[in-house]
Amino acid sequence: MTPEFVVEFAKQAITLTIYLSMPMLGLGLLAGLVISVFQAVTQVQEMTLTFVPKIIAVFLGLLFAAPWMLEKLITFTRHVLENIPMYIR
Repeated sequence: MTPEFVVEFAKQAITLTIYLSMPMLGLGLLAGLVISVFQAVTQVQEMTLTFVPKIIAVFLGLLFAAPWMLEKLITFTRHVLENIPMYIR
């Protein structure tokens, strides 16, 4: 195992992690922006109003994106497990 291989492997793992977390983070950001605009317009400053819609948006996004995320994780894991003999040389 060369240092270049380890760096490339870590890069792939980090890229996959970011790629899989982007939909949930984007939905949380969008829900937070909508709630912030709503609070600014109506001057309602309720703290729970910011958290509950974000949680619901992220959970709904996770519900719809879970099959895609699982497929990406399975593909990456399968690739890693199939190439173990090449990794230990």
